[in-house]
Amino acid sequence: MGMKLSNFGFDLPENLLADRPAENRDEARLMVLNRKEQTIEHKQFKDLIDYFEPDDVLVLNNTKVFPARLYGNKEKTGARIEVFLLRELNPETRLWDVLVDPARKIRIGNKLYFGDDESLVAEVIDNTTSRGRTLRFLYDGSYEEFRKKLKDLGETPLPKYIKREVEPDDAERYQTIFAKEEGAVAAPTAGLHFSKHLLKRLEIKGINFAEVTLHVGLGTFNPVEVEDLSKHKMDSEEAYIAKPATEVVNKAISEKRRICAVGTTVMRTLESAVSSSGTLNEFGGWTNKFIFPPYDFSIANCMVTNFHTPKSTLLMMTAAFAGHEFTQRAYAEAVKEKYNFYTYGDAMLII
Repeated sequence: MGMKLSNFGFDLPENLLADRPAENRDEARLMVLNRKEQTIEHKQFKDLIDYFEPDDVLVLNNTKVFPARLYGNKEKTGARIEVFLLRELNPETRLWDVLVDPARKIRIGNKLYFGDDESLVAEVIDNTTSRGRTLRFLYDGSYEEFRKKLKDLGETPLPKYIKREVEPDDAERYQTIFAKEEGAVAAPTAGLHFSKHLLKRLEIKGINFAEVTLHVGLGTFNPVEVEDLSKHKMDSEEAYIAKPATEVVNKAISEKRRICAVGTTVMRTLESAVSSSGTLNEFGGWTNKFIFPPYDFSIANCMVTNFHTPKSTLLMMTAAFAGHEFTQRAYAEAVKEKYNFYTYGDAMLII
């Protein structure tokens, strides 16, 4: 059957949206889906190690979230405006793509002031969408000083569904422990469950790691507004796969090992760089790949992912990988067993 948006709706009780992470990263719950046997098991995340053998590969997204949410005041009126940094357009002229809220008050030519001393100023130079603006930041210091200023003034960009105030712990917990390459405005959430201890145990067992980078944009959260999924356009996100990662993955392909994509972001990155012979290519650029059923996956044969919200592109990819009916059954069970959903929620391993 041709998959439609309505195939991905389900009732998600509000109280299952996790607004805080598990106390210990690797002690979130883990639902294990075995596609061959069509079985569902309930475990803890640290039990993940039991499903891998030496020379299997875990592919991780090493993107790092920057503190993308700023609060400024509009000139003259002093109205408080939230500015969400999406992407840097030009380092030299300090141009950024941003979202502003409330947007109706922010017009071209307006100036916004940030920080108690108002030492950072931004001028609105373009409207891009109803909430989108292009800002030029005006700051006297060097580029490095400017970036440090943005970081000092910004706060951890927790998703909007989390209604509580940002807490000191969030800066660390909304970041994977292998985050290196700064550029994401949302965390690759499947990776949040790995602790240093679990990574060490996996390494000792002989599991190999490959790192790729996909800078998660807010487009990940964009609702799908068309019933015919083939008409949905994904936002482009920047992705990189370097040679060492391709070597680890391609060796595992040739040896028929388990290759596990840790998160939908990793899966999209891998699937954006498949060679004609079904191996992994190096990659650098933008991807807007949208994966929904039916879909033949080329690289990964195993996946870790969180529990996603109804009608999201992330749920569609999960269904493409696990099978639509099996995914529906697993999600019904997750709701019944009160698994935590979304960013700070529990995890699923699909083998």
